[in-house]
This record gives sequence, C-alpha cells and structure tokens, in this order.
Amino acid sequence: MVALGLVVAQFNKERPVTQEMQARAREAAADADTDAEIVETIEVPGSYDAPLAADRLARREDIDAVVALGAIVTGDTDHDRVIADAAAQGLTDVSLKRDTPVALGITGPGMSQAEAEERIDYGASAVRSAISLAGELQDYDT
Repeated sequence: MVALGLVVAQFNKERPVTQEMQARAREAAADADTDAEIVETIEVPGSYDAPLAADRLARREDIDAVVALGAIVTGDTDHDRVIADAAAQGLTDVSLKRDTPVALGITGPGMSQAEAEERIDYGASAVRSAISLAGELQDYDT
C-alpha cells in the first residue's frame, strides 16, 4: 500500500475548486486498483504555501508520497505566474531533498475560473501519478 500525504491550497475556497480537487484525489486513492491511502491532509492558505507543508509531510516515515493540490487563477497582473513558478520549484526542491515523490496537482497559471473548474480532475491524476512513482521507486530502494 502507498501512504499519501495531501496538501490542499485554500485560496479562493469560497469557490469549491480545491475542495472538488480534494474529493477527486480521495476517490482516486480509494479506488481498489490503486492500493493507496491518504494518511494525512494539511490545508494551507494558498499554492505558494504548499512546499513547506509538503516538506513536513515528506519528512514523515509513514508517508511514501505527497500530493499538492491548488488552483491558480489569473488576475490583473503577472502575480499568478510568480506564484505558480515558486510553488512548482519549491515542490521540486522538496521532492529531491527528501527523496520522496511530490506530485504537482496545482493548476494554472493563466487560467480563468471556468478553466480551473474544468481541471478539477487534476486532483485524481496527481494522486495516480504519486502512486505510480512511489511504486516504481520502491523497486529501486537501496
């Protein structure tokens, strides 16, 4: 079984995009074919905050992989691109530093609210990616 940690960004939570992404992630983990369980969930204010929470989860011995979920909707400035770049780089750094798969389930930048809603299934695909990579890497443990 693959034990997963889940990080869920809450920015714009009045719009249910990230909650729906989380629901899809949980459904994917509970799927009989995946043999995975979400053992811990941390909610963070926004996608920019995801790397620190992912690092905390990746440190745990009982977690095999981490999934970060969020939706970065475009605004009037390039702020969404800055947030997306920082989050992606931070999550990559966590994965390499902790030698733990960290799946990027953060959508955006440059997308509208409607596009964010169309991409809620990224929650499920990120979970499947994390499970696949964790399983693959278990064969290479030294």
